[in-house]
Amino acid sequence: MDFWLIFLIVAIVALLIEMITPTLFCVNFALAGFLTAFIATFCHNLPLLIILFATFSLISFIFIKPLLEEHWHKKSENVGFDTDYIGKVVKTIEPVGCSSGAVSVYDERWEARLANKESEEIPAGCEVKIVSNDSTTLYVERV
Repeated sequence: MDFWLIFLIVAIVALLIEMITPTLFCVNFALAGFLTAFIATFCHNLPLLIILFATFSLISFIFIKPLLEEHWHKKSENVGFDTDYIGKVVKTIEPVGCSSGAVSVYDERWEARLANKESEEIPAGCEVKIVSNDSTTLYVERV
């Protein structure tokens, strides 16, 4: 088997693992594998290729992973639940109480609960404002 094919397989497996567990860990090995596979088309010295793979992996961990993480976190700051739903006025589709209820947001059904547990139940068809959320449960108050 050619050495370039071995490193290409390593890179593809690392990419598949990264796709399953998006931790930005295996992407470093994938990048190192692709670079080493390219070099292996010209160089047929396995010990040198292994050293290059380890070097590329280390360089990727030191320099590229922080850049990827910074970009990843910067991108996720601008989107999210709070920017789209909190403060939005929606209609109840089921009576909303302390332990049950539902609202319609963009024609999607969402579980809803009263933001203030001392408030009385809000009947279906009323407008409510989304105050907060806990995972996929919205906490609302009557408008």
